[in-house]
Amino acid sequence: MKKIKAFLKECQSEFKKVTWPNFQVLKRSTIAVIILMVLMAVYFGIVDVIFSRLLRIFVRG
Repeated sequence: MKKIKAFLKECQSEFKKVTWPNFQVLKRSTIAVIILMVLMAVYFGIVDVIFSRLLRIFVRG
């Protein structure tokens, strides 16, 4: 039980050291992540369509 208490105290002290981002930084980071996710979804969608068409060509012969 002592180890758990010590761990929680250390966690609490480490959380006090964290510098949390302000709203502007948080907003910009969130927008960047959303844009990147959309771009990756489009990329993987295009790759999926290409590979499925190639597979269809090879399977049909």
